[in-house]
Amino acid sequence: MIVVAGEALIDLVPGPRDGTAGDGLPALLPRRGGGPYNTAVALGRLGATAGFCSRISRDAFGNALLDGLDAAGVDTRLVQRGDEPTTLAVADIGADGSAGYGFYAGGTADRLFTVPGALPPSVRALSFGTCSLVLEPGATAYETLLRRESGRGVFTALDPNIRAGLIPDPAAYRARFRSWLPHVTLLKLSEEDARWLADAGPDRADGDGSVVSAVREWLAAGPAAVVLTRGADGLTVWTRDGSEVSVPGVRVPVVDTIGAGDTVNAALLHRLDAHDALSRPAVAALGADGWRDILGFAARAAAVTCARAGAEPPWAAEVER
Repeated sequence: MIVVAGEALIDLVPGPRDGTAGDGLPALLPRRGGGPYNTAVALGRLGATAGFCSRISRDAFGNALLDGLDAAGVDTRLVQRGDEPTTLAVADIGADGSAGYGFYAGGTADRLFTVPGALPPSVRALSFGTCSLVLEPGATAYETLLRRESGRGVFTALDPNIRAGLIPDPAAYRARFRSWLPHVTLLKLSEEDARWLADAGPDRADGDGSVVSAVREWLAAGPAAVVLTRGADGLTVWTRDGSEVSVPGVRVPVVDTIGAGDTVNAALLHRLDAHDALSRPAVAALGADGWRDILGFAARAAAVTCARAGAEPPWAAEVER
C-alpha cells in the first residue's frame, strides 16, 4: 500500500466568471482539496492500493472529504477525526490557469494531527508535502513520522509544494527542508518551488543555473532521485549516478492547474510501483527508458487534470487513452 500523509482541506474556487454571490462579490464553489489529499485520491483513481493518513474534521466538509476518499477506493483506517473546523483555501485563478491561494487554517483539524502507532505491514511507500509540513503542531508530527518510517526502510516521497504566505521565516524553513533530505527517497518539486528553496528569484541572471546546482546538492544529501516539473515544458529527473532524463509536457487547453502537481506525485508513485521500483536499489537500477515511461505517464496524467476545473485527477482509463 502507498500511504499519503498530510492535510485535507476545502478549496474555494471561482465560479463562472459572470457569477456573483450578491453585492458584487465573486461566487466561490467548494471543492475537495489539499495536496496530500489530492495525491491520495489520484492514486486511488489510477488503480493503486492507497491509504490516507491525516486528521479530518467531523464537520460537513470533513464528511465530504472522507466521501471523496471512499469513492476513489482509498483506505481511511489511518485518518484521525476531530471536532475542529476544516481548513479553507481560497483559490485565485490567473489568466494562464495558474492558481494562488489564501488560507484560513487557524485552529483547524489537520493542524492537530498526532503521530500514529505502527503502520500496517503492507505499507511500502509514504508520501508527504505541502502545508502539513509548515503548520504546527502537526508539522512536527508529520516530520517525526517521516523520519521514523524512513528509518524502517520505507520508501518516502516529498513534495514541498511551497505556500510562501504560510512560511513566516523562509531561512528557517529552507534549513528544515534540507534536514529532511537524508530521510527522503524521492524528491519531487516544481520549478517555482525549486527557485524558492534555492533562494534563486526569477530576476537573478543565474536563476536556472542556481536551480540545477541546488537540485544536485539536494540529490547528494539523500534522495535517490529528484524530479522537477516545468509546467507545459515537461518533467526532468536527476539520479544519484549522474543521469538526467527529460520528457516534454502534453499540450492541452488549460482550464486551471489546481491539483496538477499532486497528480504528478501520484502518477510517479504508481508508475514506480508498476516497475517494482519502490526502494532505493530499484530506483538506482532504473535506466533511461524506465524513467521516460514513468515521467511520460505523469505528464499525461497531469494534462488530464489541467484540462478540467479544480483538483479532479484522472482515472486510469483516461490516462491510457
